[in-house]
Amino acid sequence: MSLEVGKIVEGIVTGITNFGAFIQLEAGKTGLVHISEVSDNYVKDIHEYLKQKDKVKVKILSIDGEGKISLSIKQAKSKKSTNNPYQWTENDFHQKNLSFEDQLSKFLKESEERQQSLKKNFDSKRSGGYKKASLK
Repeated sequence: MSLEVGKIVEGIVTGITNFGAFIQLEAGKTGLVHISEVSDNYVKDIHEYLKQKDKVKVKILSIDGEGKISLSIKQAKSKKSTNNPYQWTENDFHQKNLSFEDQLSKFLKESEERQQSLKKNFDSKRSGGYKKASLK
């Protein structure tokens, strides 16, 4: 089977960096999944989503003239039937190796971060984005 742009193929994670993950494809070819193409959610630490020797499905985004292959994990996933951002699947958090307590802890942490971000954004809009000058 040849590698073609737009195709979804399986590969194995062979290396992880702070900017993405290297995926071993068929026939000894290696491609890169940029950190922005790992998940639909913001990825602060790629190690929370991938580890070495994980088997992943990837979509081939491009193959340049030098043979560099750009890949995406998030685009290889089938789209959900609804636009509900709170409808998650097990693979969205790569929870197959996490205990229920770890999954719950991760969910609570991310939820708290979202709440703080929303509150900060709301407060800055409410105050008009500037502080009142004090009169002395």
